[in-house]
This record gives sequence, structure tokens and C-alpha cells, in this order.
Amino acid sequence: MVPEVLWRQLACRNYLGKDEVDYRLSARKATIHAVLQDKHACVTCDPDDLANKISYLRLPGYKVLAQVERKEEEEEENRTDKRNESSRYVYSSRAFTFVYPYIQISFNEFTGDRFMRSEAYSAIENYLGSRSSTQAKRLKADVVKNSQSVVLSMDDYEEVGDEFQGVKLRWASGKHISKSPSVSFYPVTDEKKYYKLTFHKRHRQLILGDYLNHVLKEGNEIKVRNRQRKLYTNSGSYWRHVVFQHPASFETLAMEAERKQEIVDDLVIFSKAEDFYARIGRAWKRGYLLFGPPGTGKSTMIAAMANLLNYDIYDLELTAVKDNTELRKLLIETTTRSIIVIEDIDCSLDLTGQRKKKKEEEGERDEKDPKPKLPKEEDSKQSQVTLSGILNFVDGLWSACRGERLIVFTTNFVEKLDPALIRKGRMDKHIELSYCSFEAFQVLAKNYLRLDSHHLFARIQELLGETKMTPAEVAEHLMPKTISGDATVCLEGLIGALEKAKEDAILKAEEEAKEKEKESARLKAEEEAKEKESKS
Repeated sequence: MVPEVLWRQLACRNYLGKDEVDYRLSARKATIHAVLQDKHACVTCDPDDLANKISYLRLPGYKVLAQVERKEEEEEENRTDKRNESSRYVYSSRAFTFVYPYIQISFNEFTGDRFMRSEAYSAIENYLGSRSSTQAKRLKADVVKNSQSVVLSMDDYEEVGDEFQGVKLRWASGKHISKSPSVSFYPVTDEKKYYKLTFHKRHRQLILGDYLNHVLKEGNEIKVRNRQRKLYTNSGSYWRHVVFQHPASFETLAMEAERKQEIVDDLVIFSKAEDFYARIGRAWKRGYLLFGPPGTGKSTMIAAMANLLNYDIYDLELTAVKDNTELRKLLIETTTRSIIVIEDIDCSLDLTGQRKKKKEEEGERDEKDPKPKLPKEEDSKQSQVTLSGILNFVDGLWSACRGERLIVFTTNFVEKLDPALIRKGRMDKHIELSYCSFEAFQVLAKNYLRLDSHHLFARIQELLGETKMTPAEVAEHLMPKTISGDATVCLEGLIGALEKAKEDAILKAEEEAKEKEKESARLKAEEEAKEKESKS
């Protein structure tokens, strides 16, 4: 506080000069002009009021302070208003809840932070299908296989009514859209769909008991009646699907009858072995490794498996999976009664230690050239799925989250795979699909030409025993080339192809023999030269 005498002196402008006033006002950070420009205020106000008035209205330092204080007062008032408003909202909500006679139940599409699709949601979706077509104003349409009509379902943010034992209810569909930003090279989606059921609170016991059981039971029955096999593929950490329509079967599969029956029996026994797996304490799953040259029918066998057991197929593209965590999410979201397929696993990811070797080589180059380098875009996009992640995917703890599943790996080069990946217990059954045998040819001839026998079969049998040709190549030659589809022409074309393949194989063997002779001669010459040098 400035002494009273100072204000009197300033008011009269007679006792202090400019320097003295500046000196005495230095503590208030004010200029003489700022103080003296309001002479009337200095004269008429008492010292305390005068000091306050000059401080807030004329002195620059205190003017800023006053603005800050006013802002703080306004913010405190706003906070008080918000607290009051929040309290009023809470009280009004409680009062509204007390007075509002309806109960609402939400059924989310996913449970466990999107880890697993809710079976209740799927059942409700099926249950509301028929009601949606007659009541909803906005619908989604889809086509069912082997049907001339479309299937209608509720669109988002739509409502339909239902009635159960004289009680009226309302179903509404909706979705939550996350507003949190995310940056990723992999496709993501942040929609979370749900159904909401609204009913009067006096019917609580009826709805929570009999009605919901009725909805789930009828929804699951509709699912069984309308079941379509689906072919899924992964987009980032989520599955997308189309209707599976592959016509392959074990009857049309080009393979020896005895081997086919062995595989069929194994699959059927597995599909009925739920109690057995529970008794022995193992997850209800089975692994198959299909290996052999390209064109031997590995993909066709997978389709035949799905058609035999009426299973869905999840075709997992490992290169589109960001890391092990994302792989685990994909595994959890698969359904029961399904086949999880990783085709050409030796090419999908580097799971044999080559990635580590590559990093070590890059590290050595960096030591030689220590200049800082920007990270490559391909490195940031490269999948970080590891062999350990694949092993846990096959038979780790998370592999038991769903039952009745087949896990199928295919490869053209089984010797390239890590032994830990294909050992017994992970891949329970190893099935080699090799070149076409005569018995497999007979199946193809019956499928393509409707022939059980032909005078050219003997020559074909002889050639198939002398040369190698895949079932896919044989099938291509059996494909009718004319409208009439003359079987003899197709068989003669196949014989010509087999004879040419035999000649090519002989020439290749002769060339390889010559190369071996040259190599052995070179090695022998080098050894003789070394002996001469040692003697000399």
C-alpha cells in the first residue's frame, strides 16, 4: 500500500519532482502519467479508495492483475453454474428414472472389447428378420443362395415392435461410432452395433425369463434353417465374408479311394467327438498339413472338407495381420464348426529365421555405413507376426476359445517349414498330395468324360507309371475342346502330353547326368592338381 502522504503530494503536484515520484512508484510499476492523469480521483478519494481506484483503472501492472482476477471470478462462476447444472441433471435423471415406467436392455454385437461376437446378438438378428420385413421403414437386403427372393433385415437406427403373451415390446437397432483418431497402415473399423429392447417395468420377470429364452431359441432355429456356408477373409483385424459355393466333394476328388475314405472317416469321427475331447482334457480341434507340388488338389480338398462337414472356411492371409495381438483377435472371432486355413504357409511369412538373419546383415551394413537413415516404408508396413505367435495360434491357450474347428496348413515345400510348426500334436494328420496316379485319373475321367473304361486307358496307365503329371494338368487335357466333347480326342491329347512329358524327363535326366560327370571331372582334376603341388 502506498503511504497516504504520497497520494496527497501527487494530488497537489507541489512537493515531489518527477524523479522522486518515479522512485517512490517503482514498487507499483506505474508511470507518473498513469497516476496523475486522473487528478480528480486523487483529490476526491480517500487514500485507501484512491489507491484501489488507481490500481485497477490507471496503473498498467494492476490493470493486468485486475483482468486476471476478473477472469478467475468468471471461471469460478461458470464452474459453479456447471456444478449446479450437473446436480440438477442428476436429480432430474433420478426423478425421471423413478417416474419413467420402461426398462431398456442393450445387446452389443461384440463382447470383451471386440474379442468375441455375441451369440445373443446373432440370435436376435435372426429373430427380428421376419418382423423387420413387415414393420420397418428402412431395410437392408441380401440374396440367399438357391433362392429367387431377397432376405430383409433392419437397417441401423430402425425400430420394430413385438408382442409376447399379450405384452408389447420395442426393438431398436443402432451403432456406436468411436471418435478417437487412429493411424494405421492396416484397415480398421470402429463401429459397434447393438440392439436395444424396451418394455414396461411391470413385465420385468416375464421378459427377462420366458421372452428372452423364446427369442434366443427361435433365433438359433432360424439360423440352422437358413444356414449358409461362408468363406471369410481377413481385412486387418476383422473378417469379411462371401457365401461359399464351391462344389468340390470327396467323390469328385482325384485321389485313391482308400486314402479318401481314410480322410473322410477321420473328419466324421472328429465332428462327433465333443465328449471324447472333453474327457481327455484337450481342446476340440484338429490340425491337418496338406503338402505336395502345385496343382495336386490341396485347395480342392479343403473345399471338400467344408462341404462334407458343413463348416465355414476362414482363409487367413498372414501378411495382412499386423502383429501377434491382431492374430489372436482374429482367432477369437472365428466361429465353431469352421476350418481355419493358411495356404502356402512357407510363403506367407518368414517363419524360419531368415528375418533375423536379414536384420543381422542389415545391422552389419549399418556398422560399416553409420550415416543415419530414414525408416523404409516397407519396414513399417511389414507384418510382425512371429513363429511363436503362430504356435500359440495353433495350440496355445487362446486356441481353445472355440470348439469344433479344423486348422489346415498347405505348403508346396514341407521341408522348408520349421519342425516345431508341423510336429504331431499341432498338425495331427499329414496328407501328401502327389502326382496323378492311374486311380486318380479314373476319377477324373469319370468326372470330365463320364467314362468308366476305354481302350486307351491301358496306354495312359503305362505312361502315368513312367512320368509325373499333376491332377490339374491331367484335368486340363480331359476338358472337352469341342461342342460334341469327343472323349477319344481328349484321351489322345492326354497321351500326347504324357509322352512329351516323358521325353522331357529323359532329356532332363541326361543333362543332369552330364552335369554331374562334368562336376566330378572338375573335382578330380582339382584333386590331382593339389597332389602335384604337394609333391613338388
